[in-house]
Amino acid sequence: MSKPAAPAPSLSELEHHDAFVERHIGPNDAEIGHMLGVVGHDSLEAMTDAIVPGSIKPTGGLDLDGSLTEVEALARIRAIAAKNDVFRSFIGQGYYGTHTPNVILRNILENPAWYTAYTPYQAEISQGRMEALVNFQQMCADLTGMDIANASLLDEATAAAEAMTLARRSSKSKSNVFFVADHVHPQTLEVVRTRADGLGIELAVGPAAEAATADSFGVLLQYPDTFGGVADHAAIAEAVHARGGLLAVATDLLALTLLKAPGEWGADIVVGNSQRFGVPFGFGGPHAAFMACRDAFKRSMPGRLIGVSVDAEGKPAYRLTLQTREQHIRREKATSNICTAQVLLAVMASMYAVYHGPEGLTRIARRVHRQAAILAAALRAAGVQVGEAFFDTLHVTGVDAEQVHLYASHQRINLRKIDAHSVGIGLDETVTRADLAALAKIFGADLASAEIDRLDAATPDALPEALRRRSDFLTHPVFNTHHSEHELLRYMRSLADKDLAMDRTMIPLGSCTMKLNATAEMIPVTWPEFADIHPLAPSSQTRGYQELVESLEAMLVEITGYDAVSFQPNSGAQGEYAGLLAIRAYHASRGEGQRDICLIPESAHGTNPASAQMVGMKVVVTRCDANGNVDIDDIRAQAGKHSANLAAIMMTYPSTHGVFEEDVVEICRIVHEHGGQVYTDGANLNALVGLAKPGRWGSDVSHLNLHKTFCIPHGGGGPGVGPCAVKAHLAPFLPRAFPGAGIPAGESRKAAIHGGRSNSDSMGGMVSAATHGSASILPISWMYIAMMGKAGLRKATQVALLNANYIARRLAPHYRTLYSGRNGLVAHECILDLRPLEKSAGVTAEDVAKRLIDFGFHAPTLSFPVAGTLMVEPTESESLHELDRFIDAMIQIRDEIRAIEDGHLDREDNPLKHAPHTATMAAASEWTHAYPRELAVFPLPVLRRHKYWPPVARVDNVHGDKNVFCACIPVDAFREDAVAG
Repeated sequence: MSKPAAPAPSLSELEHHDAFVERHIGPNDAEIGHMLGVVGHDSLEAMTDAIVPGSIKPTGGLDLDGSLTEVEALARIRAIAAKNDVFRSFIGQGYYGTHTPNVILRNILENPAWYTAYTPYQAEISQGRMEALVNFQQMCADLTGMDIANASLLDEATAAAEAMTLARRSSKSKSNVFFVADHVHPQTLEVVRTRADGLGIELAVGPAAEAATADSFGVLLQYPDTFGGVADHAAIAEAVHARGGLLAVATDLLALTLLKAPGEWGADIVVGNSQRFGVPFGFGGPHAAFMACRDAFKRSMPGRLIGVSVDAEGKPAYRLTLQTREQHIRREKATSNICTAQVLLAVMASMYAVYHGPEGLTRIARRVHRQAAILAAALRAAGVQVGEAFFDTLHVTGVDAEQVHLYASHQRINLRKIDAHSVGIGLDETVTRADLAALAKIFGADLASAEIDRLDAATPDALPEALRRRSDFLTHPVFNTHHSEHELLRYMRSLADKDLAMDRTMIPLGSCTMKLNATAEMIPVTWPEFADIHPLAPSSQTRGYQELVESLEAMLVEITGYDAVSFQPNSGAQGEYAGLLAIRAYHASRGEGQRDICLIPESAHGTNPASAQMVGMKVVVTRCDANGNVDIDDIRAQAGKHSANLAAIMMTYPSTHGVFEEDVVEICRIVHEHGGQVYTDGANLNALVGLAKPGRWGSDVSHLNLHKTFCIPHGGGGPGVGPCAVKAHLAPFLPRAFPGAGIPAGESRKAAIHGGRSNSDSMGGMVSAATHGSASILPISWMYIAMMGKAGLRKATQVALLNANYIARRLAPHYRTLYSGRNGLVAHECILDLRPLEKSAGVTAEDVAKRLIDFGFHAPTLSFPVAGTLMVEPTESESLHELDRFIDAMIQIRDEIRAIEDGHLDREDNPLKHAPHTATMAAASEWTHAYPRELAVFPLPVLRRHKYWPPVARVDNVHGDKNVFCACIPVDAFREDAVAG
């Protein structure tokens, strides 16, 4: 007898199948049911109850809208974007219009092979992005005239702050004063001032000439300066050096194609922003800053540094060098808490230089300078006063600035607001003859096309002869080869093919949450209404951004239980720093400035103690028990011991060990009882969304990694966004807005929390250059939350818990899970203990990590937070198929280890010790190993159909650190007998 026909689905059921939630979450409902059976629960709710302590569960769900489809969400954010008004901006002040070459736009910025990659800690599967970063380093070192450059920093202002701390620990001067010339960009001065205050550095600000006589350990100059002026500072450099100080210079890379490099006239450290090398305004970010310095300071340079070593076959290979994430080594003694960079944007800038080459960059710079010189001549002829020596920025004085700006706005033009009688005009590569005519007309000058040609013939350059560049730059073949689109396209593809990113494989990194970065979320990023807004555009032109920021803030407030959010921090570590600054300022406002003790469990991320000392706090490390939980008795004892001076505790929840600790509410109570504040690290928020709210269980502040939980891509190690979320009593101390940064007074929802004051009146200091940090990528997180909705967000968190427990349970016969919480379950990640294998088989966690490359996987987090372990976080967006593929690989690896233990594989000559295996090794005419080639490269049958071939064999880390070489590899280094370094 035939079965009765199933009832036809309703319209709402049909509409549900268009929901984004089902696209984001990897396992379908049937697979979820199967996995729950393996874990031992009959529903997601039952499993959640078994994992999450009842003491932190909120009553009621999230007060958010239901999920939108991709089409609906894109339409809604399109309407928000339309409220931004895109004027022609000639504001300058460190931000310039630029043309992003379409081949770079499509194949880097919009390409998941690049934007879904992770930080290149696993060198063998990161050779492509590291080559691009080495190009960036070479570009910055060449143009600045310095010996070495790092792989990018967050923005120019924070790079300047890092230069200050580098100078402090590297100079011979005993002074505690850092001198900043008053011609630096104002936002740079603000960020340096904040950093100096936390570190107890005395800041002196004055005319550049005073730097020659100031008793200081370091000096910061701007070249060209913020008003466009170009001056010779060689005498200042000589005077600073004579006193044992160091000279830092903030500069402009495009200007340095025409101007004498700072390294040629005495600079020790050079910083700046590569934004105008093909990266849009984006209302302030993300953009890749840089730091270059003399070779003597390379081991103290903050941030990441790509170096060249050799692999097991003796061939050149890139790797992160010099252990530059110093916060994980020096912890509370660190002078920098940098945990990320701006890799994706650095790659874009480097490819811009590769595409244009030295001649193309010089041609762009000469065109910009000629336009500036012609415009200056036209203005002078009309009786307007203009500065004499400049590159691209005119300082116009003696005018009625209010009337100038009013007329300019009628022409849809933004100029820089300086004071009542002067304005700034910053030109860039996007300027046309029509733009020049429109700019001249604002000041009553006629600059028709014929007049432009006449003035071009009659007007000399405005660059001082003594400061003209005469040295070569970008001489390496990589900058002189790929100038046709076809060649650049193939070059970028060849680099991407060397790497493993999320578009090819699961990246199961614990604590780093490598989840789906959906295409619909990425689409708005490159819309002109978001990309082409200058960070200092008037508030009347940025209503769309204002709505976006306030809407996203409201979403995050509801999700976290806090009351206010600042989006200014442009990395997670910056968010930590901002949160601790708020705590410090709060205590000071209550007459308790002596509170400077910060309790930090020994399991904490290294950025936690580094951030604490950067705001002037003293770190007291608290113990963890045998199960990996923070020791509440030790916290109680330390809080009591330091009660009069207790400032804060920094916790990660769920813990760094991947479990929900039962005592978190009691810990908050203890700290509050002794006058301290509770900071909860947001690294593991992906295990909390929809299940618990830190701001409701007693936490006072968190940073929220939008590049983790809320789907902004990691981009190979940046961009990141680390908003700081706080309870109402800390809201007045959030980072303040930059004056004139398009933030209308009193219109923000924070105004009520701030006691009627706007965020621009905040008592906090600036921590990044732009008010909303990396604003142009905030649409990604807005889209994610809008498309997931309240039910989808909760289900995503539950499936993240399920996926981690499924892996732990299936691997239990083969690997011990080091820590588990209530009912023997883990949170959203599990730590696999590989330490016994070193004794039984001589196999280390690193060997397993390298062997996973042969299976086409990026390794889990290696030896953190416990040495000799792998921390696995699958996230909710990985399918059952991908989870099983990873599990199969780990089981096969364990079988290989058993073969070593049983004597069937040699203890030294086995697939783990020699992993990863390259195609060259496999195809060699002679195979010298005791194990077969097939086991080396095809350990599972599926790999015959889908095989990733690593471009290099295992990289020699020791060689790289002993022989530091951080520039483009010489062409002949690719000979078979060559060894880099």
